[in-house]
Amino acid sequence: VQLQASGGGLVQPGGSLRLSCAAPRLIFSEFIKYDMAWYRQAPGNERELVAVITTRGGSTNYADSVKGRFTISRNNSRKTVSLQMNNLRPDDTAVYYCNARVGVIESWGQGTLVTVSS
Repeated sequence: VQLQASGGGLVQPGGSLRLSCAAPRLIFSEFIKYDMAWYRQAPGNERELVAVITTRGGSTNYADSVKGRFTISRNNSRKTVSLQMNNLRPDDTAVYYCNARVGVIESWGQGTLVTVSS
């Protein structure tokens, strides 16, 4: 599955960013089979799960560090998943990766850098 992530950038603490991830080569009936997620990896750290949304958007789950600040959503007709990030903090600085998974099969996007700094 080809995943195209976008939306990263430089933002001041307390600011907002919206990341998007598209799966242009999937058709609707394929896209809805995938759980979609965002991970991030900060320098020197392991990649960690930020948020996940299940097929058809029935359920979401978040890392404790982002609960109440980040919102994951999906648009199945457009085959996209988004991550709205509010009240960003310096420790949110990382490369963010889009992930698609069905069963044991998973694919990764290319990563988009989010830098939170004044």
